Formats: sequence, structure tokens, C-alpha cells
Amino acid sequence: MVTAQDSLLAERARNGDQRAFAELVRRHQDRVFRFVLRMTGSRDEAMDLTQDTFMKAWQALPRWQPQAQFATWLFQIARNGALDVLRRRGVVEFVPIDDEPAAAAHGVAPDEQLDVRQRYGLLDATLRRLPVEHREVLLLRELEGLSYAEIAVALGINEGTVKSRIARARATLLERYRRAGGETYDA
Repeated sequence: MVTAQDSLLAERARNGDQRAFAELVRRHQDRVFRFVLRMTGSRDEAMDLTQDTFMKAWQALPRWQPQAQFATWLFQIARNGALDVLRRRGVVEFVPIDDEPAAAAHGVAPDEQLDVRQRYGLLDATLRRLPVEHREVLLLRELEGLSYAEIAVALGINEGTVKSRIARARATLLERYRRAGGETYDA
């Protein structure tokens, strides 16, 4: 199990094992980078924030509690850094979604590919306009796959607040997407 391995590595790193910490960086740097990139909208800032996150984690390891999941603790550090950047900037931005489906590889017609790109573009623009507290819970839940409890720990709020923020964020996103002309398909 990854979290158990993370805990063992974090414990070893806390005792000064740099190789263990390097393995933690290897395991989590892509997820942290994606998260801060989507929060800040800047590749340069995301690269800096990712590095800062791991530097702060290394320095704060003596205060890490083994009962806390390492990844959740790490996202809390990354989130705080991203929020600092957003506060300094006074602007909330969102990065375009790079993970478009590989439509061409599946034999989808060019007009359908264009339609998919336009829908992703509209979704991106809609996400960009969400309040930061809505965007961050959606990113942590939908893109990073954190549980409600993990998000609560990472954001320093209770689990009920996480659930209500996610529900409001989804409803706001859907309403704004539809208002902007986006089509939704009920399954």
C-alpha cells in the first residue's frame, strides 16, 4: 500500500535518510506540480512552488505526525504556497486542461474532435471563474483523488464543510457551464 510505504519512507526521512526523502519526492512531485499548476495557472510558479513544497516538507518533517498521511500533509503545504501566490497576485486563474481525450487515436472525426476541444475550452473558462475555495476542493477530489477526510486535513476544515463545498462547487460549475452554452449529457 502506497500510504504505508509513504509513512515508512517519511519516518526514515525524518531520521535523516535523504534517499528515503528523494523517493517521496519522486512519488509525489508530479501530483504536487499538477495541483499547483492548476491553482496558479503558471508553469514557472508551479515549478517554483513544487520545489518550495518539498523544501518546506524536508524542513518540517520533524513536526510531521506519523498518523497523518504523508500525501495529505504534503498537499497542505502545496496549497498554502499556492494560496500565498494567488494572494500576492490578487488574481485567481486556472490553467487549461491538457488532458484532452486522444480522440484522433480512436478514429473520431475532425468535427467531433473540434467539438470536444470547444467543450474543454468552455469548461476550462468556467473553472477559471470559480472561487478559489471551490476550485481547490474540486481539484483535490476530482483530479488528485483525495478522500473527503484527506481534503479536510489538507485544508484544515471539517469533513462536512468539504462535502458542502464540493456540492456547491459542482452545482456552480454546472450552472455556469450551462449558462455559457455548454451542453451536458445526463447518463
